[in-house]
Amino acid sequence: MSKLSHLDNQGQAHMVDVSAKEVTSRSATARGRVLMLAETVALLRDGLAKKGDVLATARIAGIMAAKKTSDIIPLCHPLMISKVSVDFEIDDRVVDVEATVKVEGKTGVEMEALTACSVACLTIYDMLKAVDRGMKITDLRVVEKSGGKSGLFRAD
Repeated sequence: MSKLSHLDNQGQAHMVDVSAKEVTSRSATARGRVLMLAETVALLRDGLAKKGDVLATARIAGIMAAKKTSDIIPLCHPLMISKVSVDFEIDDRVVDVEATVKVEGKTGVEMEALTACSVACLTIYDMLKAVDRGMKITDLRVVEKSGGKSGLFRAD
């Protein structure tokens, strides 16, 4: 098993020193889902949610969250993100959320993609909770990552 990079020799948490790392093109994609009643999906599809355009709001929230990741995840580096996209796929009882983040930098953007995806899911919940408190946010994970020393990763 490899050493945890966020722990020093005494086991204390620290921010990883990336100053000697090469700048490379890096990207990460995260996915999550919001499970809900079919009636809730119908409200979403028909644009009848009382709080407004759910997906447009969730997309903006996800983009904003990616840019603020280092403010809320203690050991993340602040990054000059070059691209964030948040996309949705709607089915009968689910909204699948996918967030992709890109950067030219010395450290990856997995946490930014996960943060964007999770906040987009939370925003969907927030905007629809008045009609469906039983919604579930599930399956949040990194599905792809590229760049850096470790190269390409794709989830099964």
